Amino acid sequence: MDIVVLIGFAAAILIGVSLGLIGGGGSILTVPVLVYILGVDPVLATAYSLFVVGSTSLVGAGTYMKKGLVNYKTAIVFAIPSFIAVFLTRKFLVPALPDPLFTLGSAEITKNIGIMVFFALIMLAASISMIRNKKCVDCDENEEIKFNFPMIALEGSVVGLITGIVGAGGGFLIIPALVLLARLPMKMAVGTSLLIIAAKSLIGFLGDVSTQTIDWNMLLIFTGLSIVGIFIGSALSKKINEKALKKGFGWFVLVMGVYIIAKELMSL
Repeated sequence: MDIVVLIGFAAAILIGVSLGLIGGGGSILTVPVLVYILGVDPVLATAYSLFVVGSTSLVGAGTYMKKGLVNYKTAIVFAIPSFIAVFLTRKFLVPALPDPLFTLGSAEITKNIGIMVFFALIMLAASISMIRNKKCVDCDENEEIKFNFPMIALEGSVVGLITGIVGAGGGFLIIPALVLLARLPMKMAVGTSLLIIAAKSLIGFLGDVSTQTIDWNMLLIFTGLSIVGIFIGSALSKKINEKALKKGFGWFVLVMGVYIIAKELMSL
């Protein structure tokens, strides 16, 4: 097997480890690994990412379900508009994007460059969220959950749109929304977020099955290794300081996002 492919599959394990350690963040690395290491086309990579993220998040959500740390009512309220948005985005919006998207002088901004730059901007937003690492000081574990239905639905639609375009689960957007809008305790917000991400990503992937040629062999191997990584990360999480790890990972994602933007713009 090619050494580059081995590196890509090793990175799949690290993506799972990250998800297991901090409950998120790993999905933001899936597209860059697929594109820059395994040489997958960016549009196809976002489709693969949805499957990888959906499958690994489903495994992670299972552990939270067993502990009673998933609020199903909140998940449904948030997820329905998100499901619709991500499926329509993958089925209709992404295939309909023109190529090139537009021109700046003599430079052509292609569909692939546009998706990678947009993805990098999402990475920067995610990294800032992880670096700041703010906790909800106002959340009572026993407080009755109060729904802000319009805002939760709007947030679900926005996250679904972003997920559909870049193939990332959007946990860094979902968790703050669940904490602030539904006032879920942090651990329950993480468990509920994983369930939403799993269902939303896998439904989004269904929108690609009819429009993309899927290399199932590579995709299933990559996903399986990522799932192995989740169990490793979950075991390690008991021994590593979560706050320091999350902040360190945030800086890594920040550097990677800047690198992707620079790389894509230099290719013009």
